[in-house]
Amino acid sequence: MDLKQLIVKLASQPGPSGFETSANRTAEELMTPLVDEIRTDVLGNVIGLRRAHREDARTVMLDAHMDEVGLIVTGYEQGALRFHKLGGVDPRILPALEVTIHTKEGDLRGVVDVLPPHVVPPADREKPLAMDRLFIDAGFESEEEAKKRVPLGTPVTYSTPCFEMGEHQLAGKALDDRSCAAILLAVMDALKDEPLDVNVAVNMAVQEEVGGWGAMTAAFGIRPDCAVALDVTFATTPNTPPEKSMKMNGGAAIGVGPAAARSVSDRLEALAREKNIPYQIEVMGGSSGTDADDIQVSRTGVATGVVSLPLKYMHTPVEVIDLRDAQAVVDLLTAWIRSLGEEM
Repeated sequence: MDLKQLIVKLASQPGPSGFETSANRTAEELMTPLVDEIRTDVLGNVIGLRRAHREDARTVMLDAHMDEVGLIVTGYEQGALRFHKLGGVDPRILPALEVTIHTKEGDLRGVVDVLPPHVVPPADREKPLAMDRLFIDAGFESEEEAKKRVPLGTPVTYSTPCFEMGEHQLAGKALDDRSCAAILLAVMDALKDEPLDVNVAVNMAVQEEVGGWGAMTAAFGIRPDCAVALDVTFATTPNTPPEKSMKMNGGAAIGVGPAAARSVSDRLEALAREKNIPYQIEVMGGSSGTDADDIQVSRTGVATGVVSLPLKYMHTPVEVIDLRDAQAVVDLLTAWIRSLGEEM
């Protein structure tokens, strides 16, 4: 499987929190040839299981979330659509943004309205607009038409397709966290012809952006002996404090802190050094802000590690990753699964 193509295919699907069906259907299609069984649970998590070559094997859980941040229609105003956020959407990026409205009858194009600077009062020109003062214009001429075409509760996503930047970078919507979902598929593809000493359960989680509920329920059902949650983290840009970000083309970011079991993070770091896999350490002083926070407290506790992919411009329509970092994460997780066995 070509990693870049996997990322592009997954990221192109719509799947805001609570509305992941289309994205998960694609993930299920891609995962099915790589696992022994696959199912979708009540919340919508897609869970694939690759069995070990022995019956007494323990179980490892790999997790990446499928939902993206988005919007949801909440009302109407003179033919325009009122909306609320799904996940951590920054109102500053919304004015004049192109969006896709996902109705049951098909997708519609729209744009978030914005006043021309000529008519904005001077006192307001430097202030970001609150979300409740923004609307989506989809070309409707009346409130009646808007209500008929776009029911309340209709999800909305950014419209940006993936595109290459420079020689190694990829930009687009939903790279948080579809790039990591693609990495898990690439890991399972690398292991597909090998006998494994552990069962590997791969969870394509729902609803991470609104609370980690998918990973919480999936972990309860899988009952893993250990786990790794894979997500994105802040990459360094000219405006980002270096101590709060990871270097692009710096390799896989291995989480260290209360949300990351030392037994897992130490092993990942040792393997990265042994296999000459590029890596960097991400210090997490408290919660990780990933599905690891929910997986590690499932049932009586799960030894859970965090591996992150550096990403610029998180939760915007133009998130950016470096494909060399993505490949480093593939190599690290593949080596980790190969190293597990009776000593777990």
